[in-house]
Amino acid sequence: MTEDQRFEDAVRQFADAIAANFATRIPAQPEDQLKAPVRDLLEACGGIWGIEAASRTEVWAEGGIGRPDLGVTAGGLLCGHIELKAPGRGARADRFRGRDREQWERFKALPNLIYTDGSEWSLYRSGKRVGDRVRIADDVSDEGASGLRAAPVRKLAGLLRDFLMHEPVTPRTARGLAEFLAPLARLLRDEVREALDREDSAVRRIADEWRGVLFADAGSAQFADAYAQTVTYALLLAQFEGAENLRQAFAVDALRESQHDLLATALDLLENRPAREELSMPIDLLQRAIEAVDARVLLARRGRQGAFNPSQEVDRNPWLYFYEDFLGAYDAALRKNRGVYFTPVEVVRAQVRLVAELLRDRFGKSTGFAADGVAVLDPACGTGTYPLAVLQHAADEARERLGSGAVPERLRDLAGRLHAFEILVGPYAVAQLRLTQRLRELGVADSNPLVYLADTLESPNVPPNVPYSVLTGPLTRERERARAVKSQTRIFVCLGNPPYDREQRGPDAGGERRKGGWVRHGDAGLDADPPILEDFLAPVIEAGDGVHVHNLYNDYVYFWRWALWKVFDSTADAGIVTFITASSYLSGPAFAGMRAKMRELFDELWIIELEGASRGARKTYNVFQIQTPVAIAI
Repeated sequence: MTEDQRFEDAVRQFADAIAANFATRIPAQPEDQLKAPVRDLLEACGGIWGIEAASRTEVWAEGGIGRPDLGVTAGGLLCGHIELKAPGRGARADRFRGRDREQWERFKALPNLIYTDGSEWSLYRSGKRVGDRVRIADDVSDEGASGLRAAPVRKLAGLLRDFLMHEPVTPRTARGLAEFLAPLARLLRDEVREALDREDSAVRRIADEWRGVLFADAGSAQFADAYAQTVTYALLLAQFEGAENLRQAFAVDALRESQHDLLATALDLLENRPAREELSMPIDLLQRAIEAVDARVLLARRGRQGAFNPSQEVDRNPWLYFYEDFLGAYDAALRKNRGVYFTPVEVVRAQVRLVAELLRDRFGKSTGFAADGVAVLDPACGTGTYPLAVLQHAADEARERLGSGAVPERLRDLAGRLHAFEILVGPYAVAQLRLTQRLRELGVADSNPLVYLADTLESPNVPPNVPYSVLTGPLTRERERARAVKSQTRIFVCLGNPPYDREQRGPDAGGERRKGGWVRHGDAGLDADPPILEDFLAPVIEAGDGVHVHNLYNDYVYFWRWALWKVFDSTADAGIVTFITASSYLSGPAFAGMRAKMRELFDELWIIELEGASRGARKTYNVFQIQTPVAIAI
């Protein structure tokens, strides 16, 4: 028989098998009566076209949105999924209602998905239908092979061949990669959320351990988000570090060998076998998609090396806005809530250049950031743009003043003094990637960036009270190293773009602990010192303007108070703080205490008012995609 005849024979057997199943009248879900015939048809197609095709039933708990009924592999690799519908329901996703519609809203993230009720077939990729719907019969469950239509059966051959031979079409730009990975990460996040609702879930047990080791206040939604982003970015970084493949052991080994111990441990913890089995569908999808990414192509788009040039920075470094693009596609509301709008390179460069001038002119540090003893900290580093700018500026200064041969030695020394904190796993991983790559390019391959996955506003005084184990040890050590920087390391320069997000709840609102951490709430205990935010609050209350203090409950205010404490209050030495933040502190009664504290601590203070108001009669340009006016303070 020809290939076409063999396919037509396989479809006839498929149709007759479905009709026989429904003729038995044995109580069963209609979709379940389609599974075996569909599985047999796919395996027959694989034999006809020389593809090692196999399928597995996706298991999911009752009560959730669930998963597609079948996961399909070709050549041992996941190639797609099939969602079965009861005969007569059709395969038009745009017409689904109720629970089917809820399923579609999740499933449309899948890169290769077939819907079928046995008679009608549709192929979807990332929410868009590919080609025409194919109806091979009015109702195969009733008519069997006798109801098949010759022309549609031939079209079905093309649809199934396209499905089985699908290869991930990976993007060749960082922005395209961000938008490519976001829906798959979102799919994983949603499955984690469902798993957390099940009492016997292995994922739920991991969540308890994660909270104990890293962030005790993380609720279910926050943990699900952290899980999805950690797995996504750990796998991506492993791919970029040359992992043989992205199965757990290989990915973890690649991360450890390239000194990304924290992400290696996190991946090992989050992908332990019971959890991996619960979340196999979305993790398999991510693994397959990221394995197809050509790291050499993306890294090669960095362009020529050379002096820091803001006009070329986006082309030279494709990762500059990667996380902002990712988060916009993954969860735009989360992006807004987290304040993830990254600083334009021109602004970063201006701050870094001005600090370097101050180091030379006011403090006698002739080589600026490269000078001995200049420890630098970005307390909310995002994807590492400020530390990168500091590295590049130091390289340029050392090259100009000492010669090219001095650059690696100076940067190796600076790398041990350049610290950064980041609370979100996604940007933390990107910062690790960007800084590691740049150090290698500048000839400092043997130094690792001091980027910590840490909550800056967590107490510097209280050590982590968590059980130590082989699995969680690196996570605990990371948290303790960050605390040591807060409590022991003398920081000369604190710079960056901390988040701005004003708390909307009133002071008496119940529920979870409000934001601000140690800065706002201090340490627990009768002998603890008052929270350091009191220095901003007390003058306002004493002046009779206490009604306005709610405006101080803003992330950027907490970071300002923390930076003043770290650079000035905790030491008698000199230093520099420069932030770009919302400019609301420049006026208004709520910020009188903040302004007074700044005047008390600073010998000199410069403000660059950038405006940026988008409300009211007088609108001005904003360097960020936000409506809040901003200013640089140095």
